[in-house]
This record gives sequence, C-alpha cells and structure tokens, in this order.
Amino acid sequence: MPDRSASLRRGYAAEIARLAGVRDPRIEEAFAAVPREDFSGPPPWFVSGGGFGGTRGGSELARLYEDVLVAIDRGRRINNGQPSLHALSIDALAPKEGETVVQIGAGAGYYTAILARLVGPTGRVIAYEIEPDIAERACVNLAGYSQVEVRPRSGVGEALPAADCIYVSAAASHPVRAWLDALKVGGRLLFPLQAAHSSGAMLLITRPASGDAWPARFLTSVVFIACEGAQDATMARKLDDAFRRGGSGRVGSLRFDARQSPSDWLRGDGWALSTEAAE
Repeated sequence: MPDRSASLRRGYAAEIARLAGVRDPRIEEAFAAVPREDFSGPPPWFVSGGGFGGTRGGSELARLYEDVLVAIDRGRRINNGQPSLHALSIDALAPKEGETVVQIGAGAGYYTAILARLVGPTGRVIAYEIEPDIAERACVNLAGYSQVEVRPRSGVGEALPAADCIYVSAAASHPVRAWLDALKVGGRLLFPLQAAHSSGAMLLITRPASGDAWPARFLTSVVFIACEGAQDATMARKLDDAFRRGGSGRVGSLRFDARQSPSDWLRGDGWALSTEAAE
C-alpha cells in the first residue's frame, strides 16, 4: 500500500500542479508528500468531480488521486475540496518557510498538512474547524505535524493570532474585520467572497505597510459552503448584484473610505472593493 500510494501521489501531484498552473515547485512536492487517504477516513470513499451531487463510492486507492472532491460527511454535504483549486489558491497565497498561517475551515486536515509542509518545522499553522467531530478527526490526522494546532471553533468571532497568511475555506459575504486585523504587514488573506447558496470568487487581499488602500484581486470563480458568522444578508444581495453586473476582474484594491466613488465595484460599511489599483 505505501509504495502504491507514493507512486499515485507523484503522478497526481504533477497533474494537479499542471492543472492549477502553480509557480512554486514546493506545492507539487507537498501534494506528492501528503497521503490523501490519511485524511479521507476508511473506504469506501465517495468522490465527485464537483459540487455535492453525482458522488460515487469505491475502495480503489486511485480514486483519491484524481482532481476530485472527497466526502468528509455526506449527510452534511461537507467535502475536502478540489485539489486543483486549492493548489491554485495556495500558490497565490504564497506561504513561505517559517511563516504563520491561520486556516479557517480545516475540515479533516488534508490541506492543513499541505500548508504545514510549506511553512516547514519553523512555521506554524493554526487551523480552525467549527464542527467539533470533524475538528477531532483533524487533530488525530495531524498528530504527526508538530507545527499544527487545531482549534475546534469558527475563527470568525474572536481575535486571531498575528498571521502572515490567512486561508479561508468557507464563503463570506464581506471581508471579515478579525481576519484583516490579524494580518501582519505584507500578510495575505485569501477567502471565497460569496453569498450563501450562491457563487462567487476567491479574493486575495494584501496588507500594505501604510495607507487605506490594500492591494486586492480576484483569482477564480468558486462555490463554497457558507462560513458561519461571516454572512450578512444585505451584503449578500449587493454582492450577487455586483457579480451579475460583471467587472470583478478589474478590482485592484480594498479601500477603507466612507465616501462613495465611481470606482467602487462593491461598497460595504466604510470599505469598498475598487477598480483603482492600490498605490
């Protein structure tokens, strides 16, 4: 089994890196190093090419080493995410050796392990998972990663540790203040900006050394489950309207300014995603 798994992982990692267009070769190495079966529970495994429908079960290890979602809990429609999407996202987030990563929505810990490989033994990954039973699974699965701490709560309604990277795997209708506040200078926040039960896109925000305009850009369209405590009904309607109008590809900054501007793509309370670039 170990030899079979290692062989499958090498081919899988190369294909995921190709599909995602990753620039950092360490990401392919991390995907090749982490056994996905260690985070998927015992077979049969239920996999799907996307969304929550069309799953198929099986006990063949090769099923796990395709660009597919793997169910964590079918009843709650929770899965561990599509590898190529996470590879693309982690590549954009660019975690470095020795950095601190805060992960919101760890699931059973598979991508937590990928992040741990990227920050190395001198880094830290602090992983929040709101579902207590799944957090317990993550703790067991990640016991061999000394740089990882799993916290069985949401990561929305509390002050977070100072972070170089914050990686969110559940949809928010707006940039959450606690996430922005936790970023160090030069820190990166990546999360799905999406209304609940809708579609959206991954948004990357970087904290500058100074100023009220933070570099921001969208990466790719996504559909995620909603992040509890990070959905506002009014903002969700505005967000859906903004995506329907189009132009998300022109967003260049997150601005903290109470004044409306023609450059606003989406405006919240005291902030806006703007088509102006950050200086």
